[in-house]
Amino acid sequence: MTDQLTRTPSVLRVVLASPLYRGATIALFLSGLGFSAAAPQIAQFLVKDLGASLTTAGLYYLTNLTAPVAGYLIGRRSDRTGRRLGLFRICAVAGFLGWLAIAFSGALWLPFVISAVVLGFAGAATSQLFAAIHDELAAAPTSAADGVVSVVRMALTLGWVVGPVAGAFLAAQAGLRAMLVATAVCTLAQILPLGTLRERVDTAADTGENGVTRSAHVPLRAMAALLAFTGLFILVYAGEPIKYAYLPIYMNDQLHFPAALSGAIIGIQPLVELALMPLAVVVARRMGMLPLMVLGALFGVGANLLFATTGTALGLFAGQILMGGVWGVFAGLGIIVAQRLLPTAIATASAIYLSAPALSSALGGLAGGLGAGALGLPLVFVIPAGLALAAAVGLLALNRRVGERVRG
Repeated sequence: MTDQLTRTPSVLRVVLASPLYRGATIALFLSGLGFSAAAPQIAQFLVKDLGASLTTAGLYYLTNLTAPVAGYLIGRRSDRTGRRLGLFRICAVAGFLGWLAIAFSGALWLPFVISAVVLGFAGAATSQLFAAIHDELAAAPTSAADGVVSVVRMALTLGWVVGPVAGAFLAAQAGLRAMLVATAVCTLAQILPLGTLRERVDTAADTGENGVTRSAHVPLRAMAALLAFTGLFILVYAGEPIKYAYLPIYMNDQLHFPAALSGAIIGIQPLVELALMPLAVVVARRMGMLPLMVLGALFGVGANLLFATTGTALGLFAGQILMGGVWGVFAGLGIIVAQRLLPTAIATASAIYLSAPALSSALGGLAGGLGAGALGLPLVFVIPAGLALAAAVGLLALNRRVGERVRG
């Protein structure tokens, strides 16, 4: 541990010294800031500004189901050409135009179509940056490689910490349409930190991790481990939409917590996550990435059982701290594992893995809605506990099959 801590400044120096790593860090912060500002407010926009019913507004999140298809198409194109940053810029511009069009929509159907058709491609921008970072690390290897990815990923998480607060404040002061315009600006501003930087196409397009030759076409069998890992991640992530939908209602309507206390309980998770992400990289070097993810999934089991059974502020704080542990592990290591499971098609691997939250939102929304009706609050949280337990068992089995492939 002491040895790793002495290396931490070198990781920061590597990030700051590289125009790509430094620019990607700022770009992902802007991406997280913009998207997380809009995500909690979009339903209100549909209801208040466009006259949607609550049920119709909830259906908006199903438009996320096109994101995996768009991400796969962009990733495949990226692996064929090696032009990561060019595609990143195209996706960022698409996101800018999409959010701007939603902000000025006058008909209810427009945000649904724009989100499904345009914003699905915009979401692929993040996967292109991680693919470009991987290529650069392969071309200029460093012992701090995992740390570099973790630092860049932390910037995205930090954006998600700041964004909801900033979005709520801007919506209250200037209106929901102004907030959506700000999201569009943040999405476009991702391009600025990278300037006119270009990737190393000569090395990136031809070889993958450990010199493995890349191929534009990846057979389904070669993606089996990646798809299994992504599916297990979806099970873990499905608890997030359930938690954000029902934990505030539970705290406000049944436990009657004051707003400040409820906000503190919700807000502690991302702070714990940020603190634990660098530590996860250190621990993974000792015990392996997938075994650590098994532990992370079990944290999710414990967290949701605390939500379901304690009924006290202390119990909910403990649950959120455990959830911070879940995402400190998965956010810090997930993209690294995904890329190592498909080293011949890094952009495709990144796109497939990063599509998991969109699919999880649909799964969590469906499971949470049915569970809340059948079990009520707080027992609905037993459902994500069961999903996380299934994920832990699956990750344990996956580690036995491919653990050596992802060991750092």
